[in-house]
Amino acid sequence: MEKRSMGEHEYKAGVSRRSLLQASAGLVGGALLPAGLTMPAFAADHPAIGTYPAGSSGSTVFIGASVPRTGTYAVQGEDELKGYQLAVEHINEGHELIKKISPKTKKGVLGKELKLLVADSAAKPNEAVQAQQRFITENKVMMITGGTSSAVAVALNKLAQREKVLFVCGISGSNDTTGKDCVRYGVRQNFFGQTAAAAIAPVMIKQFGQNKKAAYMTPDYTYGHTVTKSMQDALAKAGWTTVTNQVSPLGAPDYSSYLLNIANSGADVLINVNWGHDAVLSIQQAKQFGVLDKMKLVVPYQVPFLARETGGLMEGVYAATEYWWTVEDKYPLAKMFNDTFEKKFGYKPEWGAENAYISFAHWARMVEEAGSFYPPDVIKTYEKGETIPSLMGDVHYRPEDHQCVRPVIIVKGKKAADMKNKEDFYDIVEIIPGEGLMQKPDAFGCKLGDYT
Repeated sequence: MEKRSMGEHEYKAGVSRRSLLQASAGLVGGALLPAGLTMPAFAADHPAIGTYPAGSSGSTVFIGASVPRTGTYAVQGEDELKGYQLAVEHINEGHELIKKISPKTKKGVLGKELKLLVADSAAKPNEAVQAQQRFITENKVMMITGGTSSAVAVALNKLAQREKVLFVCGISGSNDTTGKDCVRYGVRQNFFGQTAAAAIAPVMIKQFGQNKKAAYMTPDYTYGHTVTKSMQDALAKAGWTTVTNQVSPLGAPDYSSYLLNIANSGADVLINVNWGHDAVLSIQQAKQFGVLDKMKLVVPYQVPFLARETGGLMEGVYAATEYWWTVEDKYPLAKMFNDTFEKKFGYKPEWGAENAYISFAHWARMVEEAGSFYPPDVIKTYEKGETIPSLMGDVHYRPEDHQCVRPVIIVKGKKAADMKNKEDFYDIVEIIPGEGLMQKPDAFGCKLGDYT
């Protein structure tokens, strides 16, 4: 793999644009091209941009993924990675599920085999950017992906726009990812702070009443701040007030000082915005400090298997999530996905895996519809806003901010005695269509930027 990537790097550096066009037109002998590389016919129709056409000139196309495999979001990063791996496998073999999402896909994308390059971001923006820059330079990746931390997603947005390589966002809950930090070269499939808050706030008001006092636990970066702000805005309409907002660093090992302040705040409801292992630790410690005996717990943007990791502390807790495997009772494509994922990996998929899979499937569809890997053409296909299939029914991408309009699921933790199997942690309370949950496209300051 390394030998091939070096060959591509040397080829792009050593051959002029004019030579590439001449070669594609058959005017120059094959000696200009390394063995096994042929210029696609469509390359002559577009100027070189980003890693195009070098990255799609052979029989293989590379995708770069930077996910956290260590650190506080490692469990979710591994789940996300498995979704990417399954999608690549299904795309390359022309699996029936992929064909239902991308009907023009046969084997590979435009007949080219996909290969996934993986780096550990540790949920750190600098490490993610360095890895993806290396993939762009050395491997000529035609698409980059990753996230899990929204700080990583925002950083990769900026890299994608600068390098003119499409970023198909992995997990990112910040409003800013398709808000003030949106870019022309970035798209996002998953739900986010605004949609989570708009979905769960009415449920909270119905269950707990008007004019309640809320305490927040907020991770100190773009995801945490935007989710908390969205929750505060949504609940304020019913007279809810914030009595304390405890802001902690990502990966904090000890929440005792924050929980002491919450315990003494007089709050009716604890709204825990922490995510991944931070959510697990803070909920476990909240129980130890007696906080959960004093107030209700709500998790507005949750990891589905939080119930397993916290030892049952999610019993009776309301949460918003992107995907829960029992939606297979309503959506046939979710059933297909769950079955193939569990057969390969031995457990029910979390929403990170679902998001990763469908993001790749949608990208494959857009490339096939465009008939080209040329980035502006692929982006403009997303921007058509056409209704397309997902594992959660039909969805579409908004042309103004590249955000997928998709449902949000409200779940409630089950009692252990009511679980039908070891992974039956939640009852689905409601599946809420995405259209009515989203802010106006310009509400968070999105300005996409240029195609070229």
